[in-house]
Amino acid sequence: MHLRSSTNGPDEFAILPPKPLEMPESLAELPVPTPGGTSRTDPTPNDDAIIALGGKSQAGRGIAPADGALLAQAARYGTEANIRQTLAAEDLEYRRKNDGRLLERVFSVNVYFRAYAPMSLDQQAELARWRRAGAGNPSAPPLAE
Repeated sequence: MHLRSSTNGPDEFAILPPKPLEMPESLAELPVPTPGGTSRTDPTPNDDAIIALGGKSQAGRGIAPADGALLAQAARYGTEANIRQTLAAEDLEYRRKNDGRLLERVFSVNVYFRAYAPMSLDQQAELARWRRAGAGNPSAPPLAE
């Protein structure tokens, strides 16, 4: 939770090396140059990760047709365009009410997990509950003694 740098230097993790130059099979395959646009050598870390994990690149395609039903179900009650800002403000207010912000500011102590402890799930108790109900999960670790 304290990943901010205290220096004004560059962020090494923000620098992405370009992709290597490649000669296409045919020069007719090259896109028309677009000044200020993207290049074939621009890094695309999200697409690269999806492809590395066996998926298909979604570059320039928007939402995959196979995900249309999922998206429609998730948005059935509407969506909020500024949900991230709303949640950040509500989180800040919640932590202020629980006196955590003072400790964070004065002593640089992270109280995020302590503030939300009453809302956290006891993973071992939940696993035991499901096992008692007969729903096994072979990939779950054994219960702690």
